[in-house]
Amino acid sequence: MSEPLHQRISAELAANIRSGEWPPGYRIPFEHELKARYGCARATVSKAVEALAAAGLVERRRRAGTFVAHPHVQAAVVEIADIRTEVEKRGQSYGYELLSRRPRNLRHGGDEGRLNAAGPGLALVCRHFANGRPFAVEDRVINLEAVPEARDVDFSKTPPGAWLLDHVAWSEAEHRIAATGADATLAAQLDVAPGHACLRLIRWTWRGGEGITLVRQIFPGEAYDLVARFTPASFGG
Repeated sequence: MSEPLHQRISAELAANIRSGEWPPGYRIPFEHELKARYGCARATVSKAVEALAAAGLVERRRRAGTFVAHPHVQAAVVEIADIRTEVEKRGQSYGYELLSRRPRNLRHGGDEGRLNAAGPGLALVCRHFANGRPFAVEDRVINLEAVPEARDVDFSKTPPGAWLLDHVAWSEAEHRIAATGADATLAAQLDVAPGHACLRLIRWTWRGGEGITLVRQIFPGEAYDLVARFTPASFGG
């Protein structure tokens, strides 16, 4: 049995989104344009677009059109969040400092090996502040084969996480969260005592199986909240 046309349309549009051809914020063709392209009824196109909206790939804006959404991890634990936004949500002032930037080849093994990339990369270390106090230290690598435009970004002014969320589409992500104690270097960076209880978040993001970035963010334990709101349907139960 052949695939229903609305499913084929939805799959083709989703492929444009997941490949990055249509980045977040991109307005997809209007329904009358898709109707003409596929030679089908308006209802068929509408059904295809509704499926994309239900999957969280697009958002429909009344009188403006349908736009590619920032994809979300399909899990109830945590989503990718911009640290600046999180700090400002708390009513605090945000600050940022780039500590180091250097090019290097990505590694085959360890956490970095999970990016499935071993070509040129960009390594960044930075600090985030809340009300002038260190809020997080971030150690990140970006796969320059997947995101070559990152070479030309001035990350001394723009936090890499915020830039990636705004400019690079992704299709899959994984978080790993654990407790850790601050060593001497980290304690100095976070302005805490050595051994201070901290929370370490490691995150990988991919696009169609191609690794985009690996980031390790470490927060003083008292600075970080993990809050999830979900329903039984989130787990298919």
